[in-house]
Amino acid sequence: MLLTYANQLTILRMIFIPCFVLLLIYGHPRSALYVFILAGVTDGLDGLLARKFQQKTVLGSFLDPVADKLLLTSAFITLTIPAVPAAFHIPIWLTVTAISRDLLIALAALLIHLQTKHTHFPPSFLGKCTTAIQLTMVACVMLANFSLRILPLLDPLVYATLLFTVASGLHYFYRSVVLIESYQRAEAGSAKKGS
Repeated sequence: MLLTYANQLTILRMIFIPCFVLLLIYGHPRSALYVFILAGVTDGLDGLLARKFQQKTVLGSFLDPVADKLLLTSAFITLTIPAVPAAFHIPIWLTVTAISRDLLIALAALLIHLQTKHTHFPPSFLGKCTTAIQLTMVACVMLANFSLRILPLLDPLVYATLLFTVASGLHYFYRSVVLIESYQRAEAGSAKKGS
């Protein structure tokens, strides 16, 4: 069964994304925050359901990270636009860095697949930490609309997010190089045995 309960929750999270963006654009930050939190809850629940009911599927392993990336990228872009009514905006350089990292990771995964036919790319611990800190930053940026006490925390959080984003991007690049090199060594070894 493709549309397991976990997959349905992931699809629901994807449906929340345009609602979240529109609420932000039209000046409803509180409702946008609730939708963002709800999307985060579905993220936790879909993984829990997949494990509890043994409903891990190929579709789910593809959709879940795509839904996370779409939510984060949409939040970053929307909260960077100066015209969006918000107490604090994400700096454009951070948004460009975060999106560039994701594009480079996707490109590296494609190159690895073309070189090695490798299709399984589990996230690293550093990658998971980066996602967590990016989500935290987005939530805090939205919370700044209701509590000015959060504002002093935002600049340090922005730079911490930058540090994790760059570090995890470099780590993924290193892992990609190691994977391709190990595949090439194995191929060279097989060719020598064959000859």
